[in-house]
Amino acid sequence: MSADARSGAPLHGWIAEFATADALLQAARKAHDAGYRRAEAYSPFHVDGLAEVLGSRRTHVPAIVFVGGLLGGVGGFFMQWYAAVVDYPINVGGRPLNSWPMFVPVSFELAVLGGALAALLALLVGSGLPRITHPVFRVKEFDLATRNRFFLYLRSDDPAFERERSARFLDSLDPLRRVEVPA
Repeated sequence: MSADARSGAPLHGWIAEFATADALLQAARKAHDAGYRRAEAYSPFHVDGLAEVLGSRRTHVPAIVFVGGLLGGVGGFFMQWYAAVVDYPINVGGRPLNSWPMFVPVSFELAVLGGALAALLALLVGSGLPRITHPVFRVKEFDLATRNRFFLYLRSDDPAFERERSARFLDSLDPLRRVEVPA
């Protein structure tokens, strides 16, 4: 059941393999109740309730996208206003130089562009990219996560993680196997 590792080797965490989504959900619930706040779960398909059980929290991405869109729109409006009123004023047909309705389409498009770029930046920063590889990919059995197996991963940087206690905890969940994730 378990693959005990050398006790002195650097460890990135323990990963446990489960046969069903229900077993993973139950194990994730027990891990969260035991105080593991940085546990991760991997499955070949969406498991209802898994994110809530693991304690996923709201992100700041919507606020970042809003600010990016707002800056893009205000920047687009200011750019056009400066060009039409300050830098190169041309009086066409007696219209006012600051005719805001003609600035709306470009301001809107730049607001969309600013929001999209802010969303991309928030995605990259929030997910820790660019990261070429993740330590769980060093586990030979992990390729089953895309086919028919479910994995619960306890990271060593979790405040509740202790090498031996976490290994015993995962063994108590009755997984198919428990494997060390090398650092």
